[in-house]
Amino acid sequence: MTIRGKFTGLDDAGRAVVLAAGGAAFTEAGTFTHDSSVSAFTFRCQVAAGPQDGEDEAALGAMGALEEYALPYEILKIGVTDMREIRIRRKFPKSE
Repeated sequence: MTIRGKFTGLDDAGRAVVLAAGGAAFTEAGTFTHDSSVSAFTFRCQVAAGPQDGEDEAALGAMGALEEYALPYEILKIGVTDMREIRIRRKFPKSE
């Protein structure tokens, strides 16, 4: 899950929280990448999905992880990549 947004009224303590949770990895707690002024952000979060879970459940899980940081924000866009649908193409060695 990726959530793109902007912070609304972020104070110095909030900036410190965002900087401490910085990174580009997808984790269950979530990580932030942000602009230099720490006003716009991308929140990356890994959400465990059950067999019947879809995009709505994943979005709710990611928003819950973002809420745990207790920061004032506005969501601009949410993106979902369902890893269950990713297919890996393997290259087979050429036969002679």
